[in-house]
Amino acid sequence: MFDKGKLADVKAAVDKFDEKTSEALKKRPERQETFYTGSGDEIDRLYGPNDVENMDYMNDLGLPGQFPYTRGVQPTMYRGRLWTMRMYAGFATAEESNKRYKYLVEQGSMGLSVAMDLPTQIGYDSDHPLAEGEVGKVGVAIDSLADMEILFDGLPLDKVSTSMTINAPAAVLLAMYIAVAEKQGVSADKLRGTIQNDILKEYIARGTYIFPTEPSMRLITNIFEYCSKEVPLWNTISISGYHIREAGSTAAQEIGFTLADGIAYVQAAIDAGLDVDSFAPRLSFFFNAHNDLLEEVAKYRAARRLWARIMKDRFGAKNPKSMALKFHTQTGGSTLTAQQPETTLYV
Repeated sequence: MFDKGKLADVKAAVDKFDEKTSEALKKRPERQETFYTGSGDEIDRLYGPNDVENMDYMNDLGLPGQFPYTRGVQPTMYRGRLWTMRMYAGFATAEESNKRYKYLVEQGSMGLSVAMDLPTQIGYDSDHPLAEGEVGKVGVAIDSLADMEILFDGLPLDKVSTSMTINAPAAVLLAMYIAVAEKQGVSADKLRGTIQNDILKEYIARGTYIFPTEPSMRLITNIFEYCSKEVPLWNTISISGYHIREAGSTAAQEIGFTLADGIAYVQAAIDAGLDVDSFAPRLSFFFNAHNDLLEEVAKYRAARRLWARIMKDRFGAKNPKSMALKFHTQTGGSTLTAQQPETTLYV
């Protein structure tokens, strides 16, 4: 990619830079002996063209909106349209959450992001003994279709996209959502949104699973098949690295576990008889956003490139949309400052 003569000149300049810097460090040492990324990878003092001299520009980086999508899945990215911004919301009863959603839409929210409480996430009704103390705490309680109707009352489901953080009972909540839309006169093929529906990361990092792995995977591939025919604008899964990072992984491990889960879902769907290009365009991903900006940017770019090659080379995808990794990201909760209550000390 670079002229070899120019690379030699750069290397010579860097060697001189290192010599001068070594002398300067004797008087003014750096703040610490070694610097690291947020994930613990060592950071060199200087980077230049010699670090990427063997890179194949079109194969390894490419252009925006083109394979391998390193630089983004759209040719103009956010110069054309800003990303969808959602406020993650849901608490107490369906009535209270509905008021919140209406307020968010009135304030210009581009979509809804529904948080379900833990009993709902693991299939318990609010009056079940094991649900005691958890109802409506970390999300809204949904026990029936009536609750779902109240939750979305007055919200036009043909105009608002909805993301639902639900996994083990995802098929049930999606069915309820479709039923509510039909009562509004909105057909399933007009619905836009996402269900998380990622059970493998529940076994790995979160724990809100209900069924063993094989029936859980069958539920997921059934959703792939159904939505590809009946709800074509719906993202059928949000393959999640967020929770894996929150559980203590590095940025590289977050990609590794997440893409491994993605491979398992695609293979399960193919084994169930689905054509890869019939469902893969509606797969989506969910990553964490930590404080080390450059490391996070590198993580997202690497994930896009890896997934594009996995889909093309391993699974034989032909549709470019099957190779384009679309993802949602949220601020890493583990990066936030813990509560620091003011304390009065008496001596």
